[in-house]
Amino acid sequence: MRLSLVPLQTLREDPSDAEIPSHRLLARAGYIQKLSSGIYMYSPLMWRTLRKISQIVREELEREGAHEMLLPILQPREIWDESGRWSRYLADGLLFHLEDGKGAQLCLGPTHEEVITTYVNKVVTSYRQLPFNLFQVQEKFRDEIRPRFGLMRGREFLMKDAYSFDADLEGLNESYAAMNRAYHRIFQRCGLDFVAVDADAGAIGGSGSQEFMVVADNGEDTILIAEDGSYAANVEKADSLLPPAADAGPPCPLRKESTPSIRTVDELCEFFALPAARMAKTLLYKVTFSDRDETIAVMMRGDLEINEIKLVNALGAVAVSLAAEDEVRSVTNAEVGFAGPIGLPEEVRVLADLSVRGMTNLLVGCCETDFHCLDANPGRDFPEPEYHDLRRARAGEASPTNPDVKLVEKRGIEVGHIFKLGTKYSEAMHATFLDQDGKQKPFVMGCYGIGISRTAAAAVEQNFDEAGIIWPQPIAPFEVVVTILDGKKREQVEAGGLVYDVLRSAGVDVCLDDRVMSPGVKFKDLDLLGFPIRIIVGRRAGEGIVEFSRRSSREEKSEVAVGDVVEAVGRDLGWPRRSTKQKP
Repeated sequence: MRLSLVPLQTLREDPSDAEIPSHRLLARAGYIQKLSSGIYMYSPLMWRTLRKISQIVREELEREGAHEMLLPILQPREIWDESGRWSRYLADGLLFHLEDGKGAQLCLGPTHEEVITTYVNKVVTSYRQLPFNLFQVQEKFRDEIRPRFGLMRGREFLMKDAYSFDADLEGLNESYAAMNRAYHRIFQRCGLDFVAVDADAGAIGGSGSQEFMVVADNGEDTILIAEDGSYAANVEKADSLLPPAADAGPPCPLRKESTPSIRTVDELCEFFALPAARMAKTLLYKVTFSDRDETIAVMMRGDLEINEIKLVNALGAVAVSLAAEDEVRSVTNAEVGFAGPIGLPEEVRVLADLSVRGMTNLLVGCCETDFHCLDANPGRDFPEPEYHDLRRARAGEASPTNPDVKLVEKRGIEVGHIFKLGTKYSEAMHATFLDQDGKQKPFVMGCYGIGISRTAAAAVEQNFDEAGIIWPQPIAPFEVVVTILDGKKREQVEAGGLVYDVLRSAGVDVCLDDRVMSPGVKFKDLDLLGFPIRIIVGRRAGEGIVEFSRRSSREEKSEVAVGDVVEAVGRDLGWPRRSTKQKP
């Protein structure tokens, strides 16, 4: 590629809406152009990077036996109603939906579980056709309420989605393990620093789930990692060993104490001279189920926090949110800050974290303004609640795999997610096959996604400096750029063209910067664009000498004879040493 033939516009100033490095640098370097909120146009250079990532993905999935296909972007409402997800996605505000000329409702696919299940149900009838894995690389659409961060959270994005179909859970586990292996190889080949973490399945559903996180300061997700690397999880899913609470001794008689205008945990700790771990705070939540809303109470040890994702999963709910103040007053007949398990109406369902189980002599609210109860005991002073793991794990707590190892907190960018769907979709959509006994059974499914465009942005988040992007070599638009400093000087133009042709003939992924502009502008563009290796054809071109440097270490430069360029480049790219000298 000759850059003089590419419409390339670089910017000296950051776009006003760019908040993170990848958005700022990809826009400034001309890799992306904003069309509308959350919608971007990819330049020829950006498309090369996306194609390289896609090709790595294809190679590694095919290595595990997966087959590529293509599914429709437009999807009819009927199949989403079958799975039960149409109303949920609409409620979440994520679904681009429309009507055709005949009034039929459709959506632009945010994901393709329904479509692939429909396809397989039409073409697979017997266990003899199982197992298999199908994948596609395609645009996805999600009506993000607040698109931001460039390619990180857009409304249209490039994604790889794969789906495995097995006859039983054992087969699913094998398919899942194969995709896990493939994902590790994919992100290693992309040159990324990543970690696979336990994760919540979210709206996709299913049981087992892992996210592949690129570690970056600007990551949207919080992940907890054991210091020895033995455990990693998204904070939404993470566990830790329960921090011990002080022994309160055998049960004491219940006491109601006046606590005028004392509402918070900190205020109560100071007033009673008790540690927060001796308290059980009670929070009221509004819970949305698929068929109703309900207000519940949740108890948590005073020094710990509720993980609302765990709460949703424990309840089998669609969503939860803290009850509004007027709702709290209506349920408890008290002001906010005095709710507790004592005095709640019988119809209010009460859940408690495992940290509360076995505790004695608790400080709790009693649903009476300006009063709390001391020495409350579950099962004696209020009904025993339902116990679940509802606690948010925190950095500094002990890893669930080793009490001597602490958890540390990092920020991550989710670039891949794998799920064990089980029979969630096949049962809902009546997708079945005949087993060995001639009985109809639902397919056991897995699904596996990689954000192609997001992976490119995540790579920039890990690889940049004050001057621009530093692409990892495997996914850079070009491995090498040959730059002619002065396009008006014949010896530079001829030497640059020769080096370019020789490198291309040797199989190097190379472009020629033959644009006629000042050297200063070219050098700034080179830093911004971030090609890994740079060959500068300058004042010594007539002597057959060019300058060799790497984007990752701009100040380290060496002079190389034109005839040795291929060998120098090959050595840097990790090729086997070989005789590659060419005459200038």
